[in-house]
Amino acid sequence: MDMRKILYALLTVSMLALPAEVLAQVDTTGIYSDQADTLAAATVRMGLGNYVSKGKPLRTEVITAAGLCKMACCNLAESFENSASVTVGYSDAVTGARQIRLLGLSGIYTRMLDENRPIMRGIASPFGLGYIPGQWLSSIQIAKGAPSVINGVESITGQINLEHRKPTDEVPFFLNAAFMSDSKMDLNLASSLQLGNDGKWSTVLLGHVSGNFAGHDMDMKANGGAGTGFLGEPSQLLVNVANRWLYYGSDGTQVRFGLSYLRDTRTGGQYDPASGWRHLPGYSFDAYKAGEIPFWGSNILNQGVNAYLKVGVPLNYDNSRNIAFVGDFNDYSMMSGFGKTLFNANQISGFVNLLYQDQSFDNHHFTVGLSSTYDRLAEQLDRPGNYEGGDAVSHIANVGVFGEYTYNYEEKITLVAGLRADWYNIDRKPLRVSPRVTLKYAPVDQFVLRLNGGRGIRYANPLADNLGVLSTNKSFWSEHNPVSAATRPLFASHPMEDAWVFGGNATWYLPWEAVEGAYLSFDYFRSQFVDQLIVDYDAFSPATVSQADKIDFYMLDGKSFTDTYQVDFSIEPIRRFTITATFRYTNAKVTLASRGLQERPMTSRYKGVLNLQYATNLNKWIFDVTASVNGPCKLYEFMGGGYSPVYPLLYAQITHRMKGWDIYIGGENLTNFKQPSPIIGDPNADKHFDASCVWGPLMGIKGYLGVRITLWKKS
Repeated sequence: MDMRKILYALLTVSMLALPAEVLAQVDTTGIYSDQADTLAAATVRMGLGNYVSKGKPLRTEVITAAGLCKMACCNLAESFENSASVTVGYSDAVTGARQIRLLGLSGIYTRMLDENRPIMRGIASPFGLGYIPGQWLSSIQIAKGAPSVINGVESITGQINLEHRKPTDEVPFFLNAAFMSDSKMDLNLASSLQLGNDGKWSTVLLGHVSGNFAGHDMDMKANGGAGTGFLGEPSQLLVNVANRWLYYGSDGTQVRFGLSYLRDTRTGGQYDPASGWRHLPGYSFDAYKAGEIPFWGSNILNQGVNAYLKVGVPLNYDNSRNIAFVGDFNDYSMMSGFGKTLFNANQISGFVNLLYQDQSFDNHHFTVGLSSTYDRLAEQLDRPGNYEGGDAVSHIANVGVFGEYTYNYEEKITLVAGLRADWYNIDRKPLRVSPRVTLKYAPVDQFVLRLNGGRGIRYANPLADNLGVLSTNKSFWSEHNPVSAATRPLFASHPMEDAWVFGGNATWYLPWEAVEGAYLSFDYFRSQFVDQLIVDYDAFSPATVSQADKIDFYMLDGKSFTDTYQVDFSIEPIRRFTITATFRYTNAKVTLASRGLQERPMTSRYKGVLNLQYATNLNKWIFDVTASVNGPCKLYEFMGGGYSPVYPLLYAQITHRMKGWDIYIGGENLTNFKQPSPIIGDPNADKHFDASCVWGPLMGIKGYLGVRITLWKKS
């Protein structure tokens, strides 16, 4: 019996063996304290889109349901345009994969959570942002720095927690449909149902279908190519369904469990504008390798299954002492072809977390627990001209024990001190200890000061973390400081990355009686690596572009750090008119082989965002405008060196609200700025062909029209 069948069997047996009164989840972390399963918590407050949370110990920016309605927000990747904290870009110019940056570093260093469960790990990370429909969410919480040790220490720059629509929402039917000018269509369905008369059982059904069925021709010709262009976005079909359940017992016991499935197909690459021919899915990979198909194409099929179970049991009448169990299972696979490169991968992951919390003392709270993560990674790489490839299976596991102490004093002082020890089966130093500390001080009601610091540890996935390298013809090397043993291919080595982050936040809530919710906030955070996997496009210092045909993978030998400064300001000068402005500056440096400490390539120096929203009486009409300015980033030498230009982006949307209906129309990238020549070289002739170096938008002006229909439960 293979490992997958064993894990499926264990999952089934464990769910059947647990008695019904134990299958529950109690909030032992405080994450859900302001997201209770109530109708009031689900109410959309139109005017309060993004704000800095006043009550949370860690600096946390919240994007509410209203904020998710400011734009089309078809998926999570499109939900951060109003935030300067998170920057979203493309990993390459052909697959449509999106990636985020937080505190100036790639999203692989940000812990992604789905209601306290880790998601988008390993091979699921390149496309994961596109698999969370924005209209499935009730809020997004962006926490900077070193969060709680309870959920592990893979977070280095922070964590993003997603709150989904709740089973207890009084919304038996919700529909969102959007149609884009680039032929993309997006359909979301949600239904929250309360079962029985005792209110103990409730469920929410979620469905999503989207697709850019025709592909979109942005006339992206390869620089140096023979006139054959590329699709600006791949043709795509995504289906995503989920079912979540909640049981709430009369004794306070809770049960939360659910199941989800997704299937994503996308086809991109070259096209022939003269004949109108488009690259079609299902081409023969062997025929392409043999040179029988004279074009460069990309075919990707992703599939994933997720099942989770949360158990919470109160140990006394007021729930001040409780135990909780969180279990999560994922089976995710990717089959992909990039020109003559074949990359197939499957990841089976299990996560368990067992916690005990004691809040019986007025000012002192304690949480202790034990958790474990297991990943089975099966990877296959077939890449002509590369010095290594083949198949590899990796078994990566860790077991951690942790404790966290929280001290509260009259809502003026909150201290959270956590310590975690993890054992890793793949590390040269198997046991690693990670401390994390957060201090919140509010001397007066209008002012909050936060300090935070801690250690983050994760294992690297050389290809999954850097999927864009497959959209090149370049060879992969590890000459300067090998990251893999001689018996294992580079892509299947998983070196540990180790970093420290520290910083703080000061927020002043303006004491103007006529102005509600106005605040001014300032952040500073520094991330500093001890160990880091470097992916170096310029390691071989080519004299000409034609010699830039290698990418070097090696471990850091020197310094790597990022300083991030940010200012946020929000005010409602007149009733129903909100102004939110934010500006972020990043100083990122890294030591590169043979060149010393350098500015980190492809990292934007700054970003500024201005959002204006006005709503008429009773929110019948809502007008949103978001403008951003995006600073320069250092380009690779083979791209010509220097810096990318500063460019603006503009978004606008008008929403008309009726009883149970919202109709909205809007536009994205109204400045029509596109990165020139994002594809370098001829994919069928040049070893230096590269479609992975993207620093700006690939799509021009895009309009959309959408409708939201909500049927509320009758009282």
